[in-house]
Amino acid sequence: MNPNIVYFEETGSTNEEARKLAFAGYPHGTLVMADSQTGGKGRRGRNWHTPKGTSIAMSLILKPQLEAEYASMLTLVQAMAVVKAIEEECGLNAQIKWPNDILVNEKKVCGILTEMNLEGTKISSIIIGTGINVNQEDFPEDISDIATSLKRESGKVHSRENLVKCICKLFDNYFGMFMESKDLSGILEEYNSRLISAGRRVKVLDPKEEFMGEALGINASGELLVKKESGEMVTVYAGEVSVRGIYGYV
Repeated sequence: MNPNIVYFEETGSTNEEARKLAFAGYPHGTLVMADSQTGGKGRRGRNWHTPKGTSIAMSLILKPQLEAEYASMLTLVQAMAVVKAIEEECGLNAQIKWPNDILVNEKKVCGILTEMNLEGTKISSIIIGTGINVNQEDFPEDISDIATSLKRESGKVHSRENLVKCICKLFDNYFGMFMESKDLSGILEEYNSRLISAGRRVKVLDPKEEFMGEALGINASGELLVKKESGEMVTVYAGEVSVRGIYGYV
């Protein structure tokens, strides 16, 4: 996948720009980037801060031959690519907080938001938005206890360009594996080895029912396997569900 790159000095949301470009006919593999993003959002509508000159705000346009039910797994494919790229480019041990956060030293450095656009029942495009705190020094007070940057954790300034190139290369590889099987079987072991909640007690915040249990890892469909305190094994689909540690964010 050799992406066309569309670059903005400033935009409201790279996901929104990518959606417009996808509808306008921009091809599979187009990468939309912005130096500053003023209206970025995360999962469940939360704000995502992208200050000028310090962060990565990018959205990838995909137009795969894929049924809608498989699209959510691409969040996990991108998470795997970001974790590996942070390790390779920054020398930091990064972990995944299922389904869409990347952590370093148990603080969030990256969020991923995947949005699907349909024509009838068929996928017209999938937009994978990725925001990474690269060289920030300061964070808003409301997130300062859970957010960090790659610079903060390593003490070094990192090249945003090199990190983006590495993420795209790794995603291309993982995406190819995913499209062959239409599931996550090809990255399952690697993903679970980086899943921060694996083996930990977690609280599952499901609108239908909140419960606690032990997270065991994901299955090939990208669902989180949780052993409830009653001993019952359940699979948790991301959707509107969040998972927290018993004592906080992780």
